Amino acid sequence: MKTTLEVDSATPAWFAAAVGTLPTERDIIVNGARIHYRSWGAGGAREILLVHGGAAHSSWWDHIAPLLAQENRVVALDLSGHGDSDHRERYGVAAWAAEALAVADDAGFTPGYTVIGHSLGGLVTLAAARSPRSPLSEAIIIDSPVGAPGSSTSVGPRDFVAARRRHYSTATEAISRFRPVPPQPSLDYVAEYIAANSVVEGPEGWTWKFDSRILSSEALMAAELTTMDCRWAFFRAENGVVDPSARGAVVDAGGIFVELPTTGHAPMLDQPLALVTGIRTVLGSWDAGRVSRH
Repeated sequence: MKTTLEVDSATPAWFAAAVGTLPTERDIIVNGARIHYRSWGAGGAREILLVHGGAAHSSWWDHIAPLLAQENRVVALDLSGHGDSDHRERYGVAAWAAEALAVADDAGFTPGYTVIGHSLGGLVTLAAARSPRSPLSEAIIIDSPVGAPGSSTSVGPRDFVAARRRHYSTATEAISRFRPVPPQPSLDYVAEYIAANSVVEGPEGWTWKFDSRILSSEALMAAELTTMDCRWAFFRAENGVVDPSARGAVVDAGGIFVELPTTGHAPMLDQPLALVTGIRTVLGSWDAGRVSRH
């Protein structure tokens, strides 16, 4: 259940207004699992699907989505094993991509929509863009570990050891232990809001919503950049997990490369307005020379 924000003098008005913009919520069944998603906006220029990172959930976009929904329809899902969606026995990027595409279809998106994915969500976005008869027209990948064509970058469990599930006696204690993985600075009001939406009570106490089995090497697959049949951009967080040399691979594969200065791996935590500005700028550049695939 979405947690509301307790506003104080340290909380900017823009953030309070964004997370106070309540989305509509819906569940669908995809390959036997209940998948939860939420949507903002009544439609307009674009239909945008947001895909969160590993061990995260759709509320990581709660202060981003309303800023993109002013002229667009925006949907964010909880991948299986995350957030308020069901857990599975096994996970994989291809299966998560199928969930993302199914959510877009259920939300009424028409072919030619935009997918924006962070970290693991970027790998899911890549898989969706490469699926047969992909309905994507545009893709933005945010600090996802990828390699140049012919090579790959592992995103195995060594990168997520600190995120493994633990149990706490109270929700307050669990929320106080929220830490981004990999470590990075976060705005206090953003971290507190996301942490409060990241915990659930179970038989052993309060714990994180994600299924620790997502951290297996089979689930967090390696990926490589290749040319895609859609417009696409790659956002590198300066203090994230992607080497600066990725610029060449992105440009060679036909993408736009955007550097987010001084941001951590999850820019929605430390510089959300810079992230929104980057997204809006790229979408605007595509509008200026829009040529439909369909």
